[in-house]
Amino acid sequence: MPFVPAAFVTAPFVSVLHSEWLKIRTLRSLVAGLGAAVLVTAAFSALAGLDTSGDADSDPLFSAFFGVSFGQIAMIAFGTQAMASEFRGGALRTSLAAVPRRGRWFAAKTVAVGVSALVAGLLTGCASLAAGRAALGDRAGATSWSEGLRAIVGCGVYLALMALFAAGLTALLRSGVATLSILVPFLLLVSFVVGDMSGNVADLLPDRAGQVVLHQTWDGMLGPWTGLGVTAVWTSAALVAGTWSIRRRDA
Repeated sequence: MPFVPAAFVTAPFVSVLHSEWLKIRTLRSLVAGLGAAVLVTAAFSALAGLDTSGDADSDPLFSAFFGVSFGQIAMIAFGTQAMASEFRGGALRTSLAAVPRRGRWFAAKTVAVGVSALVAGLLTGCASLAAGRAALGDRAGATSWSEGLRAIVGCGVYLALMALFAAGLTALLRSGVATLSILVPFLLLVSFVVGDMSGNVADLLPDRAGQVVLHQTWDGMLGPWTGLGVTAVWTSAALVAGTWSIRRRDA
């Protein structure tokens, strides 16, 4: 068994968290993923606002946040890559040699991913609302600023939860390719097909539940915060499964 300095074994959580934050900050692909989430969401929200062919009674708040449906792909890619980088080139063995307490390391990794995604998600919400309202023009008048603030906060929390959901699933599957092969088609295709066929059951899917907070009005069984709660349950399940995988399987 290799010698592990006692300082690493007893490293406080803050020190472990700082090291995981440095990994995210120094990997250009991860920083680019966060930036892409902001830009893609704002761009598609602006395009949706410029479209005047829709129903006059459509939800102006969701129109301003329409781009989240696409920007979440970039955020999921961020969470996936942040975790998948540990399974390449023996990086996980190095991380666990420095922090043998696997639960502590995984907690620090998820906090670093979650906080980074939350900050980027809040910026995404601000950019999306600004771009969407500007493109909607007079049609955005029915949306109050309190509703806009709720949607901004909800956008940040939702995107952070989806990034963590992807990170947990990646820890379980130990493959970024496998995670993206499941989540991307699900979000772009399966969720819509299931939603059209299954009625209210689709309201409990992680993406549909979480995005209720982006609507001005809603008709389903969930409200804005209960919807985010459902998404949080999905995310918690993925993180618990990821924790089990990290604890029980060889590095």
